[in-house]
Amino acid sequence: MRGALARAITYAVVTILVVGALYGTPQLPQKKPAEEILVAPQSSTAPLTFLRQRFDTLGSGESLSGVFARGGVSQLLVNEALKTLTVINPNHVRAGMAVTFRSENPDSAPSEIVLQLGIDRLLHLERKGTTWTEREERLPWTTDTLVLAGAIGSTLYEAMDSSAVRVLPAPARQQLTWSLADVFEYKIDMSRDLQAGDAFRVMVERSTSSAGAVRIGRILAATFTLSGTELQAIRYKSSVVSGDFFDQDGRSLRAAFLRAPLEFRRISSNFGGRMHPILGIWKQHKGTDYAASMGTPVRAIGDGVVVRAGWGNGYGNVLELRHRNGFLTRYGHLRGFATGLHVGSRVTIGETVAYVGTTGLSTAPHLHFEVLVDGVQRDPRTALLSHGGDPVPRAERAAFARQRTQLLASLQSASPTGLALR
Repeated sequence: MRGALARAITYAVVTILVVGALYGTPQLPQKKPAEEILVAPQSSTAPLTFLRQRFDTLGSGESLSGVFARGGVSQLLVNEALKTLTVINPNHVRAGMAVTFRSENPDSAPSEIVLQLGIDRLLHLERKGTTWTEREERLPWTTDTLVLAGAIGSTLYEAMDSSAVRVLPAPARQQLTWSLADVFEYKIDMSRDLQAGDAFRVMVERSTSSAGAVRIGRILAATFTLSGTELQAIRYKSSVVSGDFFDQDGRSLRAAFLRAPLEFRRISSNFGGRMHPILGIWKQHKGTDYAASMGTPVRAIGDGVVVRAGWGNGYGNVLELRHRNGFLTRYGHLRGFATGLHVGSRVTIGETVAYVGTTGLSTAPHLHFEVLVDGVQRDPRTALLSHGGDPVPRAERAAFARQRTQLLASLQSASPTGLALR
């Protein structure tokens, strides 16, 4: 009797707890296909009505018809809207495109659909009855000039992120890092030459759209201080000398050789002794290894002629280019060569000549790069040093001096992340 009573009490308590838990558990929110807001009109003279806006995104593999229907557009109006489109092909639209639906009141079908074709490009579909019209809109950009300064701790990327995080989004900071490296690519290998304590200062154009998008424009001037020595880059367009940037002495930064054979690079080993990863013995490493993804384009560091393009035993697929003044460059472990390249081919500085691979005595994709001068292997870091390109002609010296004075004054006087011009 007592056992039955105890079991009954236990069952009752469990039931109460289960019911309480179910009652107290919050309902999971329903997944909404689009965000919806109601916006009051801005004009004080406008009638007190509401404008409904729904924000959605075109899904992967989804058609415009599908997202239009989800936005409250009837099939009849969808068909008419698609027939109106001439700016874009409705069958070839990118996933992730933002779509906005606007209605004159909360209960009516959309009277306007806005497709965001790009960061500064909108396509409006506007409806009167069952008739749609399209209108393309280009969002305005405003341009200012930004001065940034940073000190090298580990890499140029890290230094740029630290100095520009408040004024540039991540993609713009990355683009500026690449652009700055390109300005000095004849003078500095950003992967090897920078040391802790080195510093940069750069003045660059920044454009901002009315929607808040940011993009990087032209670099106007920059300085790099390496081990206490400052190198300047002044944007100047000469009618005679090639190149967009000149140093403080008026010599073009465009030299006979690039400092590195890869545009996007990080180094796995430097010139000098190392343990060979396959042979397992200490061996003098006659060059520099650039670790990079399979298929990364390899560029000629200077104008030259192909003297070897084929299999080179431990080098795997190897390419050799003969340059002027007794220089020869060697590129090893290649996946393959550029189309049409053969012994006797002439190549120009910066031209893609091959692709990173892992052929020969190689454990992972990388480029082995060597420089030989008069048949002797040299450290690329010192062999490729250049004291400058051609100078601005005598007739342009006064104009260059004025531009140099103006740009350097703005670069040095402005507070970092402040506006220097305009």
